[in-house]
Amino acid sequence: MKEFEIAINPAKELTAAQINEAAAKALGVKADKLAHVDIVRRSIDARSEILWRYRLQAYREGEAYQPFSLEPYKDVKEAAPVIIIGAGPAGMFAALKLLQKGLKPIILERGKDVERRKASIAKLSTEGILDSNSNYCFGEGGAGTFSDGKLYTRSSKRGDIREVLHSLVAFGASEDILIDAHPHIGTDRLPEIVKNIRHCIEEHGGEYHFDSCVSDIIPEENGFRVLCGDKVFKARKVILACGHSARDIYELFVQKGWAIEAKGFAMGVRVEHPQWMINQMRYHGKYQPYMPVAEYSFVEQCEGRGVFSFCMCPGGILVPTSTEEGSVVLNGMSNSARNSKWANSGVVVQIEPGDQPAEYKGPFALMDFQRDVEKKMFEYAQTHGARHPFAAPAQRLKDFCRGIESKDLPKSTYHPGVVPAPLHQLLPEHVAMRLRRVFPQIDRKMHGYYTNDAMVLGVESRTSSPVRLPRDPESLEHVDVPGLYPCGEGAGYAGGIVSSALDGIACAEKSSISNPS
Repeated sequence: MKEFEIAINPAKELTAAQINEAAAKALGVKADKLAHVDIVRRSIDARSEILWRYRLQAYREGEAYQPFSLEPYKDVKEAAPVIIIGAGPAGMFAALKLLQKGLKPIILERGKDVERRKASIAKLSTEGILDSNSNYCFGEGGAGTFSDGKLYTRSSKRGDIREVLHSLVAFGASEDILIDAHPHIGTDRLPEIVKNIRHCIEEHGGEYHFDSCVSDIIPEENGFRVLCGDKVFKARKVILACGHSARDIYELFVQKGWAIEAKGFAMGVRVEHPQWMINQMRYHGKYQPYMPVAEYSFVEQCEGRGVFSFCMCPGGILVPTSTEEGSVVLNGMSNSARNSKWANSGVVVQIEPGDQPAEYKGPFALMDFQRDVEKKMFEYAQTHGARHPFAAPAQRLKDFCRGIESKDLPKSTYHPGVVPAPLHQLLPEHVAMRLRRVFPQIDRKMHGYYTNDAMVLGVESRTSSPVRLPRDPESLEHVDVPGLYPCGEGAGYAGGIVSSALDGIACAEKSSISNPS
């Protein structure tokens, strides 16, 4: 086998004839001696001439080629159950792995199924009516369902990423995600994929229980009782995949005296530019409509803390992601076509335990700090002319860095609306200071980024969980509760769809050990 690369103009398509010709040349054989050629990666290169770069693997006749394949799912109607708390990526992929292992997943989800969840989200955006259990964070599919569906992760040590990507393709995603350097599915397509996963799990004997918010987890001699109000579920093992905003679950751990600890997270703003500006910056003025819309990412250091872009949504919109009344939190999302006229990204500052003011103490120190900043955004907007309960404080980008209140604001995709605000004062001082220093520096790498035609909105604070549920590094069980597997973003062990899914798979594999099917 030999790996090689082809580069082509983005206005043209890569043909099978080109692939075979290049593969034969790379191997030094005639085309009829090729056994197989795989495209393993595709990326856009805009460093000078704009090119699509394809990385391929070619196999000679007689060489062994083993395509990736998924394990089959088993019928588990009569099998031993495993309770999964949460139907986000970690929970769904844990359930699929349990089917492969011959165990019955029982998924408890506080929110609604994905179809009814859309109605909850519509009410939140248009009418300002928040369902605290069914919103952009909670409900079938988790927070990732309505956030573009980005599928890249920086870590390949968590597990085989191909299992996640091939599973998503099997349930309806485009095969492009198998080769794209920055794969994404799109908010418009994810709900159908999530629904297909549910149907597969149910058809093989697994169970879903929506509108089932966990009120207690009770260890017993032979396993656990999990209470959802007056509903009771029993199993020997429990996988806890509750998501990064399940503050009531964290409070339950404290009540029971189970170990929980503060964990670093990141906080900042959402930055919104017209998409054409990002296209011009990234393609050096050479953008054409047949090219993919441009995105960006960066990581900088300022005063000993990282400042970085987060969840960048080219051709996207801004959405309200509060899970509690009296707070304002933002995130971004894009449809598969990424055809909005605006681009947005979180730009956030890393916060570690000890960075918060002294009055915030204990395992909830950073969680309480996070919550109070979200409340501060709400209170400012509501006392300064907001017409919607989730209107966001906002400021032009240069004004923010110069400490000047904006007299007016550019257009925004944020449906609840924006209120001119001194975000440089509303954000925690150490967060605002680092952002104000870094934004002008970014302009050196992306000329035109630092402009008053861009706007910052507050606050982007649900980047990851501000707590961790400690677990044994080998068994993945909670250090105080054998048989309980803290999992995914909510437990502090993942940060995104793919890493959460991989953690769910790992916990399901561990839970299947000594759990008879």
